[in-house]
Amino acid sequence: MATAPRKRAAGRGTREQPAGDAAAPAARKTPAKKAAGKAAEKAAGQTAAEAAPKAPPANSAAGKLAKLGLRRPEDFLLHLPLRFEDETTVTPIADLAPGEHQQVEGVITDSEVKYKPRRQLVLALRDDAGDSIGLRFLNFYGSQVQAWGIGTRIRARGEVRGGFWGCEMVHPGMKRVGEDAALPTTLTPVYPTSAGVPQGLIRKGVDRALMHYADSGQPDYLPDAWRERLKLPTLAASLRLLHHPSAEVSAGSLEGRTHPAWQRIKFDELLAQQLSLKRAVAARRIKNAPRLIDLAGRESLTAQLIARLPFKLTGAQARVWREIAADLAQPYPMHRLLQGDVGSGKTIVAALACLHAIDNGFQAALMSPTEILAEQHFRKIADLIEPLGVPVAWLTGSLKTRAKREAQAAVASGAARLVIGTHALIQEKVEFERLGLAVIDEQHRFGVGQRLELRTKSAQATGMEPHILAMSATPIPRTLAMTYYADLDVSVIDEMPPGRTPIVTKVFAMEKKDEVIERVRQWASSGQVYWVVPLVEESEMLELQNALDAHAQLSEELAPIPVGLVHGRLTPAEKQAVMDEFVAGRLRVLVATTVIEVGVDVPAASLMVIEHAERFGLAQLHQLRGRVGRGAAESACVLLYASPLSPTAKERLKVMRETTDGFEIARRDLQLRGPGEFLGSRQSGLALLRFADLEEDQAWVAAAQDCATDLLAHDPHAVQECLRWWMGGREHYLKA
Repeated sequence: MATAPRKRAAGRGTREQPAGDAAAPAARKTPAKKAAGKAAEKAAGQTAAEAAPKAPPANSAAGKLAKLGLRRPEDFLLHLPLRFEDETTVTPIADLAPGEHQQVEGVITDSEVKYKPRRQLVLALRDDAGDSIGLRFLNFYGSQVQAWGIGTRIRARGEVRGGFWGCEMVHPGMKRVGEDAALPTTLTPVYPTSAGVPQGLIRKGVDRALMHYADSGQPDYLPDAWRERLKLPTLAASLRLLHHPSAEVSAGSLEGRTHPAWQRIKFDELLAQQLSLKRAVAARRIKNAPRLIDLAGRESLTAQLIARLPFKLTGAQARVWREIAADLAQPYPMHRLLQGDVGSGKTIVAALACLHAIDNGFQAALMSPTEILAEQHFRKIADLIEPLGVPVAWLTGSLKTRAKREAQAAVASGAARLVIGTHALIQEKVEFERLGLAVIDEQHRFGVGQRLELRTKSAQATGMEPHILAMSATPIPRTLAMTYYADLDVSVIDEMPPGRTPIVTKVFAMEKKDEVIERVRQWASSGQVYWVVPLVEESEMLELQNALDAHAQLSEELAPIPVGLVHGRLTPAEKQAVMDEFVAGRLRVLVATTVIEVGVDVPAASLMVIEHAERFGLAQLHQLRGRVGRGAAESACVLLYASPLSPTAKERLKVMRETTDGFEIARRDLQLRGPGEFLGSRQSGLALLRFADLEEDQAWVAAAQDCATDLLAHDPHAVQECLRWWMGGREHYLKA
């Protein structure tokens, strides 16, 4: 068995450098592995070929559009405009109003490239009434100079500016027209795009898709009964209006996305998401998993552990454990998310779940995103369960070759009943004898592919999928739980263990840093202190003091108080040596980067100082603050900020000062960042909502849930069509 890390005091486990998909090790595929992989893909309902169709050449028009996700007609139809330009009217030059976006038409009477004060193309445009306006371009090509020669009739649209020589437009939109060219009858859409993909190319693709959809005669996938009940227009009418609205349509209803056509799009997006999640739940229910039941006739390992604990489980911990045990007894895989604020005691619940699997003759695995957090779990859990005769293996990428081979052999033979480690657990060489439960800590920090890989480990060996318990100390707001996590059963530890002291949070400007250092000197005489900085080395762009400089400054100003340093550039052994010294109390102050964000449990540490707190997100600040307040001593968190503060940074610091409630902080964080930044697409495995807003459109979420339940029961064709439109083959990610 692998050599365990040197024992020390037990640790407690609780977007940035998450262990994402890119971090997964490259695997050499054996024939057996390839066969198992294909079987897993087929079970997921999608082959590799379907998931990754042959891409067009990158430099072709199709290749450029594909980079925007525009491949199928449905992709173009759902690529909705950011805004619209009104090209339905032409304003006489004499009637132009400075500050307004307006369109003029006329003939170019002068074209000159000037070089003062900088190179620019200046055109003079005269309309049929004889009035003129200047058109100025600071960036242009030689071909444009030729195309916009004297005598060319054009329409130009842009913001009108007043000037000493009369009105002008800078970089207006230009279009060559004939003398009697008709004006558009609808607003001109402006689409989301990227460099090298012109609006015209997207507009042609959208118009072809609209024509194809109209000619195909496809019925609306949303049944008439639901449309009428929700008072929504047809999909065809909604798409036509949103891509080509008439000038009479309220601009406010389009920009604010309140028009009924927008409401239809928002509802359909939420409906597709709910259908996908509910299908994922249904698909899981028909898969096989080991039934892990309470064993009669002898005292179980879980009962022995509870009896040996030096504390009593809180009511919330006991309730959550009952919920998990009930799931483990089912013949299909558990997918449960265990939420709990920092320090709420999730680790002991995870240990009970692992012992329950071991009691039933299966193995358990616990995977953490960082080595520091994985080792904290190893030390704490091994101290708890090894006295019960349960062998625990330790497996990370930093192990030496011999130790790694020994650990892998122990896991493969079943000698190791519980294995704890990092993403090294999903390497190809790691094979389990009988994996019954996989616990994924801080699951949002793993890529979807990595979570899928861990699930296949058991299926390859036993033909059964393991139960999955995901843990997170970042509470998920209710609106997100109803959408992105609707396929998971959620347990919440909403009660803190007794003896936890409240944490007082103070906010100071960097000008008061000397006063804070003096306070640290006083504090270190009776307690221990974390001093957190955000960078390891200098960044000219951010101008943040690095960890090395902070350590040097504090060592000098706090002498003879011993000050330690830990950061991501240290080797695992070096990090552990420093942490051992801090846990033992020989280091009174620890300068650290965010490597100590999660998992570190030092009860004597009661003061947290976070330098340049304005550079951290709310979730990170809350996690860091959770490193203190773990003992009986008075605890405090000091947030040092550099001026000037952005409005968002001000709000973050205000939230931290006002509350220590992780769920309230998560709710406010969602408001500040939106679901895209809160989750991250790699973490959620789903395209994030493009159109619906979880705060504004909460009523549509509930309606989509009801509609999805009805369609799944009574209209499988509607389900299939809705998912074909919206998901585009991404449903397999929901299996993670």
